[in-house]
Amino acid sequence: MSRLEINKLHFSYTPEVEVLKGIDLRIDGETTAIVGQNGAGKSTFVKLLKGLLYPTEGEILFNGNNTKDYSAAQLAKDIGMVFQNPNDQIFKNTVISEVMFGPLNIGYSEEEAKEKAIQMLEKVNLVEHMETNPYDLSLSERKMIAIASILAMDTDIVIFDEPTMGQDFAGREKLKEIIYELRDQGRLVICILHDMDFAAEVFDRTIVFNQGKILMDGSSHEVFTHKEKLKQAYLEQPHIAQIADELGLEGSYLTDEQLIKALRKRMEA
Repeated sequence: MSRLEINKLHFSYTPEVEVLKGIDLRIDGETTAIVGQNGAGKSTFVKLLKGLLYPTEGEILFNGNNTKDYSAAQLAKDIGMVFQNPNDQIFKNTVISEVMFGPLNIGYSEEEAKEKAIQMLEKVNLVEHMETNPYDLSLSERKMIAIASILAMDTDIVIFDEPTMGQDFAGREKLKEIIYELRDQGRLVICILHDMDFAAEVFDRTIVFNQGKILMDGSSHEVFTHKEKLKQAYLEQPHIAQIADELGLEGSYLTDEQLIKALRKRMEA
């Protein structure tokens, strides 16, 4: 299992405004959601992990090696990132060439890259669109193309930036399946989310960013019980937790199953 160690991390785009203000973290096993309001520093943080930016102060260690010593292209073999907007990532004229690009760029042969690309397109249910121009497909389908293109590279770490945005129920279920499979394969999965329901249901760990600092870090079950602290970061509890609160149920409820079980128990009492 790969690991990331973030030590005293600071970052500024300009000298006047500090975006990240001394982040200390270890990420090395649990699926991890990063949440927080716009401007909290989440996207900047994962760009630093990916090597697209370099720290102003502090360090990021990937398996003990400082990422400052590597280019983004070198890190691409180990750390894959799916951007929030697929239009920032997609540039080829066909779906298959788009998904093959990453594997080819890190040393796969043409045959290996095509085989891997087809496997990943099957995974996201888009293999029938192999020869289609990505921009003839919907936004949600283009997001799945971007995901397939990163999965085809077989990186040890996969970072998703707002993957549920624009996805319907089937798309969200497919994302869950992909994340669980990556976890079971021993990959490190990190995800920026505004979707508290998805974060609570799918991810083992949740880190709350607020004004460039970490406000909370712990199991998703624990983090989402802190209603008032979440409000400090301008976040709400997942909808299930809100319903449970309105119904006067004590404890922490993050899934439909947990809520239904508690209601049945109360009815039987």
